[in-house]
Amino acid sequence: MRAFSFTSFVSRKKSLGQGMTEYIIIVALIAVSAIGVYGMFGSAVRNQVAGMAAEIGGQSGNPATGRANQAGKDALTISSDNDRANLSNYDKGATSAIK
Repeated sequence: MRAFSFTSFVSRKKSLGQGMTEYIIIVALIAVSAIGVYGMFGSAVRNQVAGMAAEIGGQSGNPATGRANQAGKDALTISSDNDRANLSNYDKGATSAIK
């Protein structure tokens, strides 16, 4: 029978903690990227979610869907104007998307 050693117990505990830490870091990165994507697509996503919520609630989602469609068109217009966006002109496109 093998004798139980304290060092093997500590080593096993560290490796389990390392796996949990890696998992938390991955989940945090996914959450940050999801927030970034949601912020980048902004009003189009918000209006689509509002339309789905209205439909689930038994109401018409057409007004919110129309706003989402318009927000998408606005985003295409802004992106075609800034097809060579870089750090020096990024602020121009970002502020025009908010208006």
